[in-house]
Amino acid sequence: MSVPRQLVSIIDIDPELSAGLDDESLALARRHLAAQPVLLPTGPFEFPAPNGDQAPPALGLYLIDGLIARDVELAGRSTTELLGAGDVIRPWDDGFSIDGLPGTVGWWVIEPARVVLLDRRFAAVAGRWPHILDAIVQRTMRRSRALSVQRAIAQVPRVDTRVMVLMWLLAERWGKVGTEGVRLPLALTHETIAKLVGARRPSVTTALGVLARKKLVERIPDGWLLHGDSGDAWAQLG
Repeated sequence: MSVPRQLVSIIDIDPELSAGLDDESLALARRHLAAQPVLLPTGPFEFPAPNGDQAPPALGLYLIDGLIARDVELAGRSTTELLGAGDVIRPWDDGFSIDGLPGTVGWWVIEPARVVLLDRRFAAVAGRWPHILDAIVQRTMRRSRALSVQRAIAQVPRVDTRVMVLMWLLAERWGKVGTEGVRLPLALTHETIAKLVGARRPSVTTALGVLARKKLVERIPDGWLLHGDSGDAWAQLG
């Protein structure tokens, strides 16, 4: 006896994609824009282009949940991009991004993740509702803008300021406000933070110590806790 595949509706996962659809269109989209999730355990991963090079997917992989890092190493230095729910990625295209350069690109699952493949069939069906494709394209633009800000952070002279700016930037997307401050439930190591801000790990460890003594950042079991607000942080860092 075969076990039926467990499909998930992209519309149910991400209601933002269905904004503006009437009830009939919403029901159709929910039924037809469904796919089978792929589970990604923690650690390195590679996702080959489906169907080889002859028929690559039209859109890419949609990240349902979890946390993934894209590491780029070039000339002995590394940088990292964090990706979470709602992001669309195409890891099989990475070979073209640094072709001819002395570098590598690697993908790491920091927290267990689920992805679904937005293939040509998905694109053809979603084409009935242009807003859905527009919303997915906006996700790629969000990645581009976030990378631009991250690049600017790496130009800030003081490492403790870089780390503080990064933490509040991440809090805008992943932060959860509580009575003690803003909880950032991301399992980020000192090494990962260093790659995010363009610094060496020992410098980031020192910077986090400074921020902890100023009671701006605290390590907690499930991530980090930001005390006060961003204005308090800038005032204390001067």
